[in-house]
Amino acid sequence: MTLGQYLSSYFSVTQYLEFFLRILLAGVVGIIIGNERSRRFRGVGIYTHIIVCCAAALIMMVSKYGFADLTNASGVTFPGTRGSDSARIAAQAISGISFLCAGVIFKQGNNVKGLTTAAGIWLTLALGLTIGAGFYVLAGLELLVLLIMKLIFRGLKLGYDSYLSYQMNFTVSDDKAFDKLLDQQFKNWKVVKVSSKDYTWNTDGTVRFDLTIHCKDEVSFNSFSDFLKANKNVILGASYSPHM
Repeated sequence: MTLGQYLSSYFSVTQYLEFFLRILLAGVVGIIIGNERSRRFRGVGIYTHIIVCCAAALIMMVSKYGFADLTNASGVTFPGTRGSDSARIAAQAISGISFLCAGVIFKQGNNVKGLTTAAGIWLTLALGLTIGAGFYVLAGLELLVLLIMKLIFRGLKLGYDSYLSYQMNFTVSDDKAFDKLLDQQFKNWKVVKVSSKDYTWNTDGTVRFDLTIHCKDEVSFNSFSDFLKANKNVILGASYSPHM
């Protein structure tokens, strides 16, 4: 069976339009959930939710309609396909890719990295299954929806994406006195949210601060350095890492 015969025999233009709307609706659901999480300064942003929801919709449609070419228009099974279960290997692939996705997720300080990359790997698997099943138009529709949403959200910032984020850590000799100075400095830096603030009490009596802050304006390294130099309680071991 040729590609043209396959496309014309099993799915009409109206059905492909419905497939497109399903993927688009999945993307909208991803936006709604991702925006709520992002506004609460959680680690997974809007686009990651879009990727996962669209990939899930794609996999579901492949599971339902992707094996139509195993029978002809009269419902007769093609030779060599009777008794086969084409969905079995596909299901195992979806489970197996989770191990690969887990390998790119890691924790850096108080932040989790690699979640969007893992979601992208899962989406790549879904597209591979779609193409392998001969569902070429559906794979193209999925890429089109994701491209449109990527272009939209590249210029539109929502939730924590609209702020500049920084991870800072330093060790001080007097945490009570320094804590008050730090709160004042947060006001000067126009800090909107401190998504994590951990303390570690060392055996020598010093205290290590690990912070992740979100600001309206940029906090330069010079500003961070000047703040530390102006406070005698700060000792060696400070670091500053912007996440923009």
